[in-house]
Parts: sequence; C-alpha cells; structure tokens
Amino acid sequence: MSIKESGEMYLESIYVLCKFKSSVRSIDIAEHMNYTKPSVSRAVGLLKKEGYILVDNDGYITLTDSGTQLAETIFERHTILTKMLMGLGVDEETAADDACRIEHGISDKSFLAIKEHIKGK
Repeated sequence: MSIKESGEMYLESIYVLCKFKSSVRSIDIAEHMNYTKPSVSRAVGLLKKEGYILVDNDGYITLTDSGTQLAETIFERHTILTKMLMGLGVDEETAADDACRIEHGISDKSFLAIKEHIKGK
C-alpha cells in the first residue's frame, strides 16, 4: 500500500495530536494543520479506507498498527532531520519547515545514513 505525501502529513499530525490529547477528531486535525474541515474529512476517509486509521461512531480517530508504524517513521524522520539542520546552524522554524519537505522524499537508504551519522557524533 503506497501513501502520498499529504497522507503522510495527516498521519504524522494525528500521531502528534494523540501524544497530547486523549482523543482526536477531525476538527483537531483541521486546527492543527490549518486545513479546512472538508479537506480533512476527505483525507480521513482515504486513510480509513487504506487501513491506517479507525473512526468510531462519535468521530474519534485512532491509528491502526500499520498507521502507528508509518506515523512513527515519519515523525522520526522529521525529528532527526530537524535536529540535523539545526546542528548546521539553521534556525528551528526553518529547520522544521525544511525537514517536513525533505522527510517525504528522502530514500530509506539516505535517511539511514544520516541517522547513523548523527548517532556516531
């Protein structure tokens, strides 16, 4: 199952929200991402169809095992790439924004090399 960059961004947002809130609904995602409710509703439907999330009758969203695994991977990439860029002297806001763009396109091989390089320091 292949997921697009926008789907990865939604999963990462759900993952982050779940760390700070006991329950997550579409409105929380819309506010967090500064997206419209219809955009979030469409994405939630696609992620549910693809088996990455579950939505109960009250609209509460939870990540499935596969959704959690993918979201953790994306979040790890974001975190490590942000730290790497900041270590190069980039300010935190720019580093986080750039890491968000990089995290979706970088190969597993290149990311692993960066991760191992940072661990070695």
